[in-house]
Amino acid sequence: MTLAQTAGLMMIASGAAHAVVNAILKAGQDKMSSRALIDGFSALIVLPFVFFLPLPHGAWGWLAASWATHLVYLVCLIKAFERADMTVAYPISRGIAPALAAVVAVLVFSEPVSWITAAGIGCVSLGVLVVGLGRRVDRRALGWAVATGVSIAGYTVIDAQGVRAAPSALSYIAWVYLTLGGGIGLLFALWRGPRFLLAARGEWKAGLIAGALSIVTYGLALYAYRLGDTPRLAALRETSILFAVGIAVIFLRERMTGGRIAGTVAIAGGAALLLMAG
Repeated sequence: MTLAQTAGLMMIASGAAHAVVNAILKAGQDKMSSRALIDGFSALIVLPFVFFLPLPHGAWGWLAASWATHLVYLVCLIKAFERADMTVAYPISRGIAPALAAVVAVLVFSEPVSWITAAGIGCVSLGVLVVGLGRRVDRRALGWAVATGVSIAGYTVIDAQGVRAAPSALSYIAWVYLTLGGGIGLLFALWRGPRFLLAARGEWKAGLIAGALSIVTYGLALYAYRLGDTPRLAALRETSILFAVGIAVIFLRERMTGGRIAGTVAIAGGAALLLMAG
């Protein structure tokens, strides 16, 4: 198996874990408090490893940019989930991200992209959007979902460059979660005030599970970016929508339509093209 194929499989596994994390966030009553718990637990889990890993020299600027972009992303994601079903907000936000990330990676950082990769990205993006646009969604929810997608594209390209600039993938991964959990998680907890304590009492177990899975999902993605090209891998991660739709239908009791079935078929076809391109 080639490095590119390994990176592709890592991205699909990352997508599966990512869908579970977002389902836990969607199921939480107080979504900002739930996100604070997820990021806070992630930071606590990686904290011991920081003392045994090299500092991410050469990547501090990328880490700062990643922190700022993730803050925007999480605020937009929370707002989108507060106003729309997971099968609406999640696909829209994830659908526009890979195409935008590919454009930036190619035009700004001169990363290669083949025609088969471009076709795969197009199929995945179109399929994800079809899944999310299968029914009416209010304009504010749509706006938050689109803003989420733009910020996803931003942190994808930033972190792909950052993990390559760091001395090791594990070093960058650990510091990403330490800064996100120690910064954004704490910020969200303070923002909610006493309501965070009430939410933490009932949701800390789900937050711990999601925090651990969060490290798995984005850790796999970041490690994969050191092995392959950003456009192809960013699109492969959006196969998470296949898992997200299944979770939403089975556990969150959301409806599945013919359009969404067609969208999942397009995503699967795009993923096959992207794996072939590797």
